[in-house]
Order: sequence, then C-alpha cells, then structure tokens
Amino acid sequence: MEAKAVAKYLRMSPTKISPVADLVRGKNLEEALTILKFTTGKAAQYIEKVVASAAANAENNFDMDRSRLYVAEIIVNQGPTMKRWRAGAQGRAGRILKRSSHVSVVLKER
Repeated sequence: MEAKAVAKYLRMSPTKISPVADLVRGKNLEEALTILKFTTGKAAQYIEKVVASAAANAENNFDMDRSRLYVAEIIVNQGPTMKRWRAGAQGRAGRILKRSSHVSVVLKER
C-alpha cells in the first residue's frame, strides 16, 4: 500500500529542489518533516508541504499508521519553462528562462 502526493508547476528550478529532496529520501516520516522544517529555503517549504499532503492522504484515504510511514520515493521533474526577454546591448535581446518543477512523493509503511 502506498500514498502519493504531487505538486505541479512549482516556480523553482529542479536543480535547486533536488538537493533538498535527497535529504529526506528513505527517511521516516517524522524525521523527514523535522529535517524539512529546519532546512532553510523555499525548496524545503515546497517539499514539506507535499510530504505532509502525502501523509494526510495515507491516514485519511488508506488508514495507514503514521508512525510506520517512510518516504519511499521522492521525484523532482522539470516542468514547463517560461521564456522571457531582456534588453541587451546594441539592440540585442537576452533570453531569460524561468524554470518550473513537478515534485511527487510516495509514502509506504515499513
């Protein structure tokens, strides 16, 4: 049995979110939430919200025991990229890529 939660179109690049996701992969639920609570940065807030949502799904939808849950999978994929232009020297334009991410979390019981 597994519980899932997905956050799509997060306005942060996957390269910034992935190191924070690596911190909690394979950890117990309470330990993962504690690590994310005390990790600075917006990426930790995003991931904490998704892990908490997956925990709520596990408890409410599947009657899983919260104390036995662990982060089985956490995947950070690249979402769509917004392309913007910035004025450059001599009439040129510089490209700005605003990347987004999709984060999916799977919790299982031990």
